[in-house]
Amino acid sequence: MGLIGNLIGGPAAVTALGSAARDVAEVFTPSATRRMELSAEAQMAALSQLGAEYADPGLGWFDRMVNGLNRLPRPMLAFGTLGLFVYAMIDPESFGARMVGLNLVPEPLWWLLGAVVGFYFGAREAHYFRTRPVASPAPSLVETPDENPALEDWRARKS
Repeated sequence: MGLIGNLIGGPAAVTALGSAARDVAEVFTPSATRRMELSAEAQMAALSQLGAEYADPGLGWFDRMVNGLNRLPRPMLAFGTLGLFVYAMIDPESFGARMVGLNLVPEPLWWLLGAVVGFYFGAREAHYFRTRPVASPAPSLVETPDENPALEDWRARKS
C-alpha cells in the first residue's frame, strides 16, 4: 500500500474514513436516493393498510339486501319501458286508456318526478365520478442507466 494508506492506517481505516465523510455530508445534504427509498416504503405501507381495510368487508344479511335493492331501479326502468311496448301491442285499448290517464297528471308532478329520477341517477354518477381511480402518468419507458438523483442535485448546485 502507498504512503497515504500507511498514514491513515490501512484499508479498514480508509473505509471507516469514507463512511464517516459520507455521514457528515448527509447532515448538510440529505441523500436523494434514501429519500426516494423512504417515500416508496411509506407508500407501500399505506397501500398495504388500505388493502387490509377492504380485504373482507364482512357484510351482514341486511347490507347484502340493501345492496341488492340499490341495484334494482335501473333494470326495472329498462324492463318496464320494454314492457310498455309489449303491453301496447297486446291490449291497445287498455294501453290507450292508461296513457290518457297519464295525460291528466298535473305538470308540477311531472317536474317532481323528473327531479327525483334526475337526482337519483345524478347522485349515483357523482359518486362514481368522485371515487374513480386517478390515472397516474406513465413512467418513462426508456430509463438511462446512469440516472442518479444525488449526482443530479450536486451538478445543479455546482453550476
